[in-house]
Amino acid sequence: MKMANHNRGLSLTEKIRNPAGNSDQKKPQRAGNPLEYEVIPGKRLVFVKFGKRVTQKGIARYAAALRNDPAFDPSFSEIVDVRQMEEMDMSGGEKMEVADKIDPFSLDAKRAFVVRGSGQAREARMYGILRLSKENFSIFQSIEEAELWIGKTVPKLRPE
Repeated sequence: MKMANHNRGLSLTEKIRNPAGNSDQKKPQRAGNPLEYEVIPGKRLVFVKFGKRVTQKGIARYAAALRNDPAFDPSFSEIVDVRQMEEMDMSGGEKMEVADKIDPFSLDAKRAFVVRGSGQAREARMYGILRLSKENFSIFQSIEEAELWIGKTVPKLRPE
């Protein structure tokens, strides 16, 4: 499933891997890394779905793509689907850097993580702790639960 990022003409994977549109001949990503996201300005919402392997570089590319998207606002809510994640390939220091410096969302933004199992829930909980956002952060087992908590539905993004 590929989603276009706000109908910009680039595939989502292209936009994430190279948000500036420059020729990027650096280290290729390993299989399972792509993520998909969509900014939904009318609902003040971002939906992101991570692949099997999550890295600091992948998150940094996603954050850069959001910052470069004129439709994005740091106060938007976010639904983060990590149900496919099998590997979190980041050190503790890298996780802190993602939370403190890379994350493009404001501390007031509502963040809903959707998980499949306890390992994913543990990683999501750790991220919430690092972001110091107890009231605006929650973990769910389904997209529908996350949508209810956020208060916004995104039916076209629900898995088949």
